[in-house]
Amino acid sequence: MKIDVLLGLQWGDEGKGKVVDVLTPKYDVVARFQGGPNAGHTLEFEGEKYVLRSIPSGIFQGNKINIIGNGVVLDPALFKAEVEALEKSGHKLTDRLLISKKAHLILPTHRLLDAAYEASKGSNKIGTTGKGIGPTYTDKISRNGLRVGDLLHNFDQTYATAVARHKSILAQYNYPIDDLVRLEKEWFDGVKKLMEFQLIDSEHVINKYIDHKKSILAEGAQGTMLDIDFGSYPFVTSSNTISAGVCTGLGIAPNKIGDVFGIFKAYCTRVGSGPFPTELDDEIGQKMRDLGYEYGSVTGRPRRCGWLDLVALKYAIMINGVTQLIMMKSDVLDNFDTIKICVGYKIGNDEINYFPFETDTKIEPIYAELPGWKCSMSSMKHQNEFPEEFNAYIHFIENELKTPITIVSVGADREQTIFLPKK
Repeated sequence: MKIDVLLGLQWGDEGKGKVVDVLTPKYDVVARFQGGPNAGHTLEFEGEKYVLRSIPSGIFQGNKINIIGNGVVLDPALFKAEVEALEKSGHKLTDRLLISKKAHLILPTHRLLDAAYEASKGSNKIGTTGKGIGPTYTDKISRNGLRVGDLLHNFDQTYATAVARHKSILAQYNYPIDDLVRLEKEWFDGVKKLMEFQLIDSEHVINKYIDHKKSILAEGAQGTMLDIDFGSYPFVTSSNTISAGVCTGLGIAPNKIGDVFGIFKAYCTRVGSGPFPTELDDEIGQKMRDLGYEYGSVTGRPRRCGWLDLVALKYAIMINGVTQLIMMKSDVLDNFDTIKICVGYKIGNDEINYFPFETDTKIEPIYAELPGWKCSMSSMKHQNEFPEEFNAYIHFIENELKTPITIVSVGADREQTIFLPKK
């Protein structure tokens, strides 16, 4: 049995949560393999809206096991708030959510460090969510991190040592720590909630599930273009968001990966700073933002919007070994007369069709233009209902990317999901 992978191919916010929720009926286990509470996965069904930050999106399927893997960084305070909100809505979690002992903990001082580092950058800010993700991964790599399993072993001393080191760094930045007492109270309340769950050696558990022929879906956070190695560095996240991150984030061998589902929007969005070749800083971009409700599910920040970038998508498909594509928010483009698609870049006098190292230079997108479909698709149930122009849009993308689109989303609800026949 192999593990299937579902991940974003753009700059995050592609709609992964909804797709995981749609696909989970065919899986026994759903596992998060990287990222932290800076990633908000929004799901809508039965008239309700939910935003998940650290908990896998399969949690709404009552008979599924959900795992927070070792590659995830976890903030107990935010975890507690997320759990309590779900429990209040009738979703009991303690019997179906397992947490890796090797997942790293986001400490209250990590959040302060995040703010201090960002403030020190001035106009060169990365645009972090301020949740302490970067400093936590920094401590992980420098071998100074605290893990969930450490809660079981002389934690008071290791916590005090870590906080003292962080306070020393904050003093160097002359950053105030007035909020620390409040943050620590919330954090330790969160630890109590965390300890209600089963803490596991997740790599052993997952490989045992594989041996017992359980079907597993690995759920990614953020997007490929935010990967620490292959994204638009330095405007990236602090983890490996690509399919290779499944191996290190869950403890499985590369030959255990099966299908790789790559999710993308019918257009592009990005939050925070960094290159965005197809960005539309005009009324068309604002129209996309308003029609697509492009505001962060965790931060509320408006997202930058632009036309679909096939150069970046080809790169993401190559890096991840994508076998199937899933196109989200197709309905947002229902009212455009003309749809543009970026098929190449112009840098100076040179035209290229690959994603370059020099993303900090001026990149001019080269566009193909297709006619819009000018009708609402939100109530459609089958591909044979699609307007001719939308089918042409699908075919153009597939021909350029050499990868089939097998699912199309035409709305936020799980019912507004159309499966296309495999080619």
